[in-house]
Amino acid sequence: MKRTLIVIDMQNDFIDGSLGTKEAEAIVDPVRNLIQEYKNRGDEVIYTRDTHETNYMQTNEGRHLPVEHCIKGTAGWEIADGIYADGCKIIDKPSFGYTGWNQYGFEDVCLIGLCTDICVVSNALIIKALYPEIRVAVDVRCTAGVTPESKAAALETMKMCQIELVGEE
Repeated sequence: MKRTLIVIDMQNDFIDGSLGTKEAEAIVDPVRNLIQEYKNRGDEVIYTRDTHETNYMQTNEGRHLPVEHCIKGTAGWEIADGIYADGCKIIDKPSFGYTGWNQYGFEDVCLIGLCTDICVVSNALIIKALYPEIRVAVDVRCTAGVTPESKAAALETMKMCQIELVGEE
């Protein structure tokens, strides 16, 4: 069975940049370790990268979240040091959820990364809708939300939508 780890938006701006949190900083090592575990088994690892243009503040998202972040080409847009594994695919996504997951032929998916309550939940629900019969999981130890409360709410939503929560805290 083909297993895929999807690493959502482990970018500098979400870890210690303009939208960084201590919870995001705390998951960096567990994320690195899980990526290495998947790579050691020969499993697939795919990264997403939140990607905005310089007109971010004039976009719908920018009007609702008026904090510039992940502007293409900036240091904040880059995947954090030590997170990216050579040879893996990176998907630049301009919104919370990537809508092209149907092209991957997933059999077993685990999502990790940032932010649990925005991009992780969005992508998990899209994948579950596209692949209703496969295992879709989120490793809770390797996620962080905007706040601990909003992370908990997102995890509960995913659980209700039959997304498996592994490594629960």
